[in-house]
Amino acid sequence: MPVFNQSRGRIVQIIFAVVFLVIIGQLVNLQIFSQKYKLAAENNAILRKVIYPDRGIIFDRKRRAILENSNIYDLMVIPSETRGMDTMAFCKLLNMDTADYKKKIRDLIFRNGYVKTSIFQPLLTDEMFARLNENIYKFPGFSLTLRSIRTYPYGVAGHVLGYIREVDSSYLRRHKDEGYQIGDYAGRTGLEAYYEKVLMGQRGVTNYIRDNKSRIQGSYENGAYDTAAVAGKNMHLSLDVELQKLGEKLMSNKVGSIVAIDPKTGGILCMISAPTYNPNFLTGSEQGKHFAEMFGDPREPFNNRGIGTYYSPGSTFKTVVGIIGLTEGVIDEHTTVSCPGYFTGCGNGKPKCLDKGVFRFTDAVAHSDNSYFSTVYKRFLEQRKFPGTDSALSAFNVYANSFGLGKKLGVDLPAEQAGLMPVAQNYRKEFGPRLYPCNLISNAIGQGKVLTTLTQLANVMAIIANRGWYYTPHLVDSIEGGDEFHMLDKFREKHYTDRRVPDSIYTAVQDGMEAVVNYGTAVRSKISDIVICGKTGTVENYARINGKDVKQPDHSFFGAFAPRDNPKIAIAVIVQNSDQGARVAAPIASLMIEKYLKDSIRGAERKAMELDYTNRVYIPPVMQAKILAKQAREDSIRRIKENRQLLEQKLSEKEAADSAIDESVDPDLPAKPATPPVKKVPARKTDRVTAWILPDEKKYKRNTAR
Repeated sequence: MPVFNQSRGRIVQIIFAVVFLVIIGQLVNLQIFSQKYKLAAENNAILRKVIYPDRGIIFDRKRRAILENSNIYDLMVIPSETRGMDTMAFCKLLNMDTADYKKKIRDLIFRNGYVKTSIFQPLLTDEMFARLNENIYKFPGFSLTLRSIRTYPYGVAGHVLGYIREVDSSYLRRHKDEGYQIGDYAGRTGLEAYYEKVLMGQRGVTNYIRDNKSRIQGSYENGAYDTAAVAGKNMHLSLDVELQKLGEKLMSNKVGSIVAIDPKTGGILCMISAPTYNPNFLTGSEQGKHFAEMFGDPREPFNNRGIGTYYSPGSTFKTVVGIIGLTEGVIDEHTTVSCPGYFTGCGNGKPKCLDKGVFRFTDAVAHSDNSYFSTVYKRFLEQRKFPGTDSALSAFNVYANSFGLGKKLGVDLPAEQAGLMPVAQNYRKEFGPRLYPCNLISNAIGQGKVLTTLTQLANVMAIIANRGWYYTPHLVDSIEGGDEFHMLDKFREKHYTDRRVPDSIYTAVQDGMEAVVNYGTAVRSKISDIVICGKTGTVENYARINGKDVKQPDHSFFGAFAPRDNPKIAIAVIVQNSDQGARVAAPIASLMIEKYLKDSIRGAERKAMELDYTNRVYIPPVMQAKILAKQAREDSIRRIKENRQLLEQKLSEKEAADSAIDESVDPDLPAKPATPPVKKVPARKTDRVTAWILPDEKKYKRNTAR
């Protein structure tokens, strides 16, 4: 045989051998290694149902359930099993377009694979579940799975409790080693997020065997491969839900916050952020719609102003300035300072003071004299032991930091802010390399660059009540079944302020704070049978509008604790852009104190005060402008849509009329033009009511429209 023919025969043999090996390799891959057809085969014979666990229930301090579970169904799909299904009938049942159906199936295949079970439509309404439950057998590949959702029996504390949402791809990337998969729900804010691993529980799986028509025939292998769902752990809070309800009512139609703490334990008794929302609107089938509405609202209802916003604390900060000044010996209780109506120490007539006269320490606290505490602060910074103002400011901050200021406290909620105790570097741009005490003098009265969260301010009140110590403020007191992850350990550690502060100084400060309520700036908030120690604060603030700083209504502050002996509550209140601290925040705080200590608001006069402050409306002008601008945009879009609908309606009616004329006109007679009637589309009211804002939206809207 010629050599050429031998070579050609060898090549053909090699080709056949390679093809044979490829086929054998693919068969081995399909039979042994590939999971695709194995999963498809198993899915034909076995139905795996994920059993979602109940999340842990959350109770308040009196064992009242404030966050619990109820059941709802998800519509599940295995894409590989939907071939040949009556898509039109299915889409009609769900009020869905077939194009949307196909897109959704493609997205699920891309995200979760062709043969794995995915959620097609979560959190079905009762009506939708009833329709599907009667017809689900007609649609191969689809099934209904029960899951529990969160419900809030009292409808309060949305910022504290938080909400859960289905995990997305970004969440899965951040938590890739924690066992989450598409279809799972996880805490996104509040306690739901912070204690996610405590509350979440563990998924279970039940396996069923089914026939060739997808009918369930019974348990697969008698349940040998089933796993039981494990419910999350229940948690008990320090929060008092009745106190929380009162606080949210008093803060309706206002912007600000209330934080109350048990001084002896650090347990947070209430945390109100206004405006708030009903957390039930972030559960169930309408969750996505409500979330979108709230996320774009200019009132920023998701912002927890108790920990996520910082403010200049105003005159409430004078308690800290006084403690540091007394400790350093730049003043004593008998030191007097004269005020002619302004501070004379810097030669510029600032800051001003409301009460003229000569003040000792107790009366200076009682009447909140700016000159007195500016003098204290200036004397501290001018001490000869400090090489310069920079080092003096750093020494002042050492004291302040020990009171929990200028740093995160470590509250058991996400998104806590640290506030600011300014250092020299914060002033370089404004004053250059060398600082002088008068450059910083506004810090003395809690203005300037000093910034605190309201929880920090409430904690300062607790420290003064305890005479120099505190526990980190926290919401969770205990976890049923034990603290497996040691999340509560840090809340059992007692913290002390600067040890240089003697007990006698706390006595002097408490004397001054008691005088504030007995005869000072907050006398109108006095309760006859409760000894309250408090401090008012009125904070000037500006908004940047069209490139200019425009003066806004003052913020109203009040910090207090009660009773003086054996204190049980420390509290801080801010109402933004309202009035002086004595006129708004102090009365609200006194009502909260009375409710907690006496379990009710007593007497006609006090009940009238409760009603008065509930009905008061304080909406910041800048926020009002944003609300009106948003309403104007929405109204403009609505009018455009209505005009378009009206135009389409006119065109449609004209076409119908023209068609009728063409069909009915006698060719021997002149045509008579038709004038079709035009329906008027009634204008919608612009006074919209958004149900999730608590509690009196109509009244709020009327106010913003003035």
